[in-house]
Amino acid sequence: GETTDVQTTVTGSWQEIQRLSAEVQSLKNPQSLSPSPRLEELREENARLKYRLNILKRSLEEERTHCTKSMMNINQRLQEIFGEAIRASCPDLDNPPLAVTPNQQPKFGDYQCNSAMAMAQVRLLLHEVIRLTGGENKVQCLCPLSHRVSVSLLSSGFINIHLKRMFVSKLLTNLLINGVQPPPLASRKKVVVDFSSPNIAKEMHVGHLRSTIIGDSMCRLFEFLGYDVLRLNHVGDWGTQFGMLIAHLQDKFPDYLTVSPPIGDLQAFYKESKKRFDEEEDFKRRAYQCVVRLQSKEPDFIKAWNLICDVSRKEFQKVYDCLDIQIIERGESYYQDMMTEAVKEFEERGLVQQDEGRKIVFAPGQPIPLTVVKSDGGYTYDTSDLAALRQRLFEEKADVIIYVTDSGQGTHFQVVFAAAQMIGWYDPQVTRVEHAGFGVVLGEDKKKFKTRSGDTVRLMDLLEEGLKRSMDKLKDKERDKVLTPEELIKAQRAVAFGCIKYADLSHNRINDYVFSFDKMLDDRGNTAAYLLYAFTRIRSIARLANIDEATLRKAAETTEVLLDHEKEWKLGKCILRFPEILQKILDDLLLHTLCDYLYELATTFTEFYDNCYCVEKDRQTGEVVKVNMWRMLLCEATAAIMAKGFDILGLKPVQRM
Repeated sequence: GETTDVQTTVTGSWQEIQRLSAEVQSLKNPQSLSPSPRLEELREENARLKYRLNILKRSLEEERTHCTKSMMNINQRLQEIFGEAIRASCPDLDNPPLAVTPNQQPKFGDYQCNSAMAMAQVRLLLHEVIRLTGGENKVQCLCPLSHRVSVSLLSSGFINIHLKRMFVSKLLTNLLINGVQPPPLASRKKVVVDFSSPNIAKEMHVGHLRSTIIGDSMCRLFEFLGYDVLRLNHVGDWGTQFGMLIAHLQDKFPDYLTVSPPIGDLQAFYKESKKRFDEEEDFKRRAYQCVVRLQSKEPDFIKAWNLICDVSRKEFQKVYDCLDIQIIERGESYYQDMMTEAVKEFEERGLVQQDEGRKIVFAPGQPIPLTVVKSDGGYTYDTSDLAALRQRLFEEKADVIIYVTDSGQGTHFQVVFAAAQMIGWYDPQVTRVEHAGFGVVLGEDKKKFKTRSGDTVRLMDLLEEGLKRSMDKLKDKERDKVLTPEELIKAQRAVAFGCIKYADLSHNRINDYVFSFDKMLDDRGNTAAYLLYAFTRIRSIARLANIDEATLRKAAETTEVLLDHEKEWKLGKCILRFPEILQKILDDLLLHTLCDYLYELATTFTEFYDNCYCVEKDRQTGEVVKVNMWRMLLCEATAAIMAKGFDILGLKPVQRM
């Protein structure tokens, strides 16, 4: 019985082979065949593939003629080309799936397109080809991008893409000659970033530090990419608290109108007035009258309000100067008259409901309503945020609006955005309005970051502590013995403020993060201290070999960047991923991706430098006997990308550290 089964199997296999052979012959001589459905299917597929090939050839020609100074986003370019090819080869598919991603295993290639996996047509065709060619699991495709990449097609449906060394070398030369240039913009969009936003009469704390650092870095990214960016500081400069502050000011400094009051500590002043407001009934009544008179814009009360705001502004500016922050103040007071207009618009559309004297607005699908007018007739945060959003959409004509505040305000903004969409102020398919939330700052005990006495940590105290610690670190490394006093101060500020910024930005902003000076000043691992030192070392290579900038510029134009050594090849490809990283951050606003990339670039450079001599010296005399110029150019390209990355993160590298 077993013999019969084997014979049947062999006969079946032989018949299958004969059938396939006949099909191959018929394909070679189609005229002799009467049309069959299978043949028609294959012919159609063949026509599609020819069309796809022509599309790719045309793309290639366009690319050759389109010379650009910008860095190429290789991933994006591959997505475009594969998108065209897939649409051409499978025109029946609506929105064919497309995923071109960096390959996680370099031995299989540099990028991978796995769109084929989701397409029965492509898989069927592929398996048919594999069977006809004797069961090979890999078929080399002749790709019209042959001067740039080679492509291999796997039986699993994955398409592996290998970059060619000459192509990578040319892109590196382009980078060295033209500098780090952003990709061309289809249109110059207007971007509004609302960040920092402390409250007048209160100290800036670590929550404001996160908003300030993250918001500034987002602005720097949009500015580098060529957008028109408006940086806004939505300070809390209006509301009932100003009544008690003005009443307390009148009592403590009766001649405040002629002599600027010496309010050294506005925080203490605020606490005193709050204590009186809570305990003294007469003071509380007077504070409410002050609010009414301020809102009526009586000159004496406006003057008192301005004095208080000015004291706060000076304090805020000290922080902004340390962190090199440019920002335009546009507080809640700016939107006072606009709040009335916004509420009126909701009322006229019949979207306002009464609720125990309050006026509220329900947005579809939202868990809570917005309170647009309180029972006493006053406005709320909801009202000022609606008015601000309306102004940014209609007066600023913003295409992108980003709010950088703690994640605790996520629901509030979700409801505000839903209400604005409901009334038709913007279409989320056209205008991007987004809340970029962030987690809280924790102390090393993993609890909310406080002083030993349990108070909120003052931001200036924190920055001064950073300066002290960074100087200690520099002296430990005996940098004070080799740097001039001026260089030492520059290095101190670069390390202190760079480390504070980087520690924040290198964590996923959505998560809470532990604030630790010891960790952020450590010059091992993914820290600003490590990267700043690495950058200074890279910059010093040319200087120590007595190669000036003019020589390097000339070499960029005349020397081919060789990538024969595996570490040269790895570094060259890593450098060129920069535009892909920026595109990803543009999409998800997560800046830690850039920090991770810069750390990867620095460690990849170290591997290269340890394995490839850039400068060869005489062992006895230490004199330079040979300069491998193409490797010096790789050093330059690495430094150029790192410098631009630092600029986006708001870090300031120095010549010597």
